[in-house]
Amino acid sequence: MPSLQDTLNEIVAEMAAQTERGEVASYIPELGKVDPAKFAIAVVKNDGEVAAAGDADEPFSIQSISKVFTLALALGRVGDQLWSRVGREPSGTAFNSIVQLELEHGIPRNPFINAGAIVVSDVLLSGHQPREAIGEVLSFMRTVADDDSVIIDRDVANSERATGFRNFALANYLKGFGNLNHAPEMTLGVYFHHCAVAMSCLQLANAGRFLANAGRIEETGHTIVSSERARRINALMLTCGHYDGSGEFAFRVGIPGKSGVGGGILAIVPGVASIAVWSPGLNARGNSMLGSISLERLTKRMNWSIFASR
Repeated sequence: MPSLQDTLNEIVAEMAAQTERGEVASYIPELGKVDPAKFAIAVVKNDGEVAAAGDADEPFSIQSISKVFTLALALGRVGDQLWSRVGREPSGTAFNSIVQLELEHGIPRNPFINAGAIVVSDVLLSGHQPREAIGEVLSFMRTVADDDSVIIDRDVANSERATGFRNFALANYLKGFGNLNHAPEMTLGVYFHHCAVAMSCLQLANAGRFLANAGRIEETGHTIVSSERARRINALMLTCGHYDGSGEFAFRVGIPGKSGVGGGILAIVPGVASIAVWSPGLNARGNSMLGSISLERLTKRMNWSIFASR
């Protein structure tokens, strides 16, 4: 079997040859400026092996991938009380759907669609000023990545605020149903900023290590979440992490994953590795086109599907 590094090099070469790369998320102006030819992949294994290829050191906007980390923070804050405000079911609709929120009386289907992540941001805002809540998220991202150079891209955050009309609508619906405790503009300030976290694939793969290792970071000895909570976050990533494309991702790739409209995907092989991939062009469901293809090829070649016997 080829080495992991050789496999990543092969995948990068294969993706470079792809002519159909999807469309960048131009509805957020700053994301529309990103070169669609960019591609990166990084893997951090539980045994300490690290492999990367392509533009793996280049930061990009992780967008909704940040929802994995804000979920971990919110569960640490309020525990299972969170599930009285947010569901745990796949949405089957677009990530920014307002129709479903109205039909289900202000309870978002899961914490990874926009409405659910706005509620999670509201939880993180409790007892804090927006600046403090944003700082807590950034500090957590730096801790799990073991890298203080992780930043929030203010230009992206401002771009999202200037064009985030649907998110303002979702927040107002949540407030109208009594499922938002703070003013919508305050909660959205937290939401827009955590979606604007910028990381490279190497940083992001490092940040996901605790989910691949039963809640712990082996190198530092830190327990980030309990092993049970890590399993539950991984389960939500598998069933809900790609919005209405989650079933297709599970079918083709076979591991938990969370996408972002910046073109990134964080994927977890429980007990084995954390993977980050970045290709800015999105498919029709808002997920990275080449990121999804490359992860399918990687998991097949490494036999990393959670549904495969080892």
